Amino acid sequence: MPAQNNQQATDKPKIGLFPGTFDPITNGHLDIIKRGQSLFDRLIVAIGTNPAKRSIFSLDERKTIISELVAEHCGPQVEVDAFEGLTVDYARSVGATAILRGLRNVTDLNFEFQLALTNRAIAEIETVFVMSGEAYGFTSSTLIKQIAAGGEIDRLHPLLPDNVLQRLKQKKEELGGTLPWKHVDHLTGE
Repeated sequence: MPAQNNQQATDKPKIGLFPGTFDPITNGHLDIIKRGQSLFDRLIVAIGTNPAKRSIFSLDERKTIISELVAEHCGPQVEVDAFEGLTVDYARSVGATAILRGLRNVTDLNFEFQLALTNRAIAEIETVFVMSGEAYGFTSSTLIKQIAAGGEIDRLHPLLPDNVLQRLKQKKEELGGTLPWKHVDHLTGE
């Protein structure tokens, strides 16, 4: 009987979930998606909201941008969706077998390790870590927003896909030459 249960477990599709706010999605995110897709039968790029963060792009805009990138750069097993609420609840609702996360540095590891242990304890879902590509080890959406808000957006070409660069320029123009960005001090939270 155990052999049959083991066979049933291998027949179950491996569904990965790559959650984030992706505001904006970076080449680093895209690198993780492209490398992570081979680990799963199906990979869902799940766009969430974070009330503590001020977004440049609406949820619908982010979904459109990411869907374009996935169609161009990834296989058919990669899907894009949006969700509200806790990531683990969404993961359970789509039958995800693991959460995919990218690691850039030791600081990420500390935070992600705590999150992975919590997700496993409360939702019995595993986390799969993929190291960021060397070129993207310092890239974050927060840093991108800071640079885009105060400087020339074309400087970000090595860090952002072309469709994101164009949309950032358009958004900055629509908003009268500014982008919403709020500096948060990680020590005080303000």
